[in-house]
Amino acid sequence: MIHIVTPENDYLYRNEMEQAYRLRHQVFVKEMGWENLAKPDGREIDQFDDKHAVHMIYAEQGKVLGYQRFLPSTRPHLLSEVMPELCDGERPVGPHIWEWTRFCVERSRREQGRAVCPITNMLLTAAVEWGLECGITQLIIQTNPTWLLRMVQLHFRPMPLGLPQKIGGEEIIAVMATFDGRTLNRLREMSGSRRRVLSKTLERPVLLHA
Repeated sequence: MIHIVTPENDYLYRNEMEQAYRLRHQVFVKEMGWENLAKPDGREIDQFDDKHAVHMIYAEQGKVLGYQRFLPSTRPHLLSEVMPELCDGERPVGPHIWEWTRFCVERSRREQGRAVCPITNMLLTAAVEWGLECGITQLIIQTNPTWLLRMVQLHFRPMPLGLPQKIGGEEIIAVMATFDGRTLNRLREMSGSRRRVLSKTLERPVLLHA
């Protein structure tokens, strides 16, 4: 199951979140070479890991193997504060639009030769389940352009927000990915299971004021 961590329940997931921050450091700093994210303690934490963030964790026997984070577009987030150059026009904002970021899977669990590995599929499915239950229909994503075709194959509808830019030695493009029930059906079809992956039903995210 995919567990959702918010300010209301983060006290239950302190160990898992510590692992998640270290997994982020491993993937984005050590593997991808984003040295500007490096921290001496080996934990990748930024200014957006606050009470407004929604974290999702996949763990087996207490070990975190997959992670992703969501930020409301109505508050400061990566596209608005860190990578504004990726958006050519007016930046998309609304309660139904969230930013999907820091997606990562432990290296040993990424399977070569598959469109998406099982953990990736579960994280993607969790994002769509959560969105559909919370009235979220669009996600802002910063990704390598090669992922655009894959998103279409997974029945997301990505719309580029600008041209790719070189960031941290890698081509990155910002897209607005729209999804609906067909996206969820496609992901479940690919996994071979219609089982729900989220650990529980959620209410719509509450946008807290600073």
